[in-house]
Amino acid sequence: MPDKTKIQIEFLINCSPKVLYNRLSTASGLSEWFADDVRIKGKKFTFIWDKTEQTAEMTLQKENRLVRFSWVDEEEGTYFEFRITQDELTGDVSLLITDFAEEGEEEETKNLWETQVSDLKHLVGS
Repeated sequence: MPDKTKIQIEFLINCSPKVLYNRLSTASGLSEWFADDVRIKGKKFTFIWDKTEQTAEMTLQKENRLVRFSWVDEEEGTYFEFRITQDELTGDVSLLITDFAEEGEEEETKNLWETQVSDLKHLVGS
């Protein structure tokens, strides 16, 4: 299995960390921008796109600051993470996304996140 490359992308999002966190950590929030549908069973989230399903476990969670999902059916150590930061001086809220892409698919993965985060920004009025 080819190694995956860790990628990080940062987006400025004009809303409170609390509002943003709700969109990143709940089935209803994630289904508004991340997947067509999201089902939760315990800490396992099943994301549905068209006819594809992928399950991830919420492995890390800090209220209004961080959510990490580890893919259940992928190699150990692959996950995607949403980290919310707020600049103390300006109050600007940033969303830092960490993900892993197959070699050669880094740009495609970044473009996909940009599209999805664009939907998220629209939802929160950013």
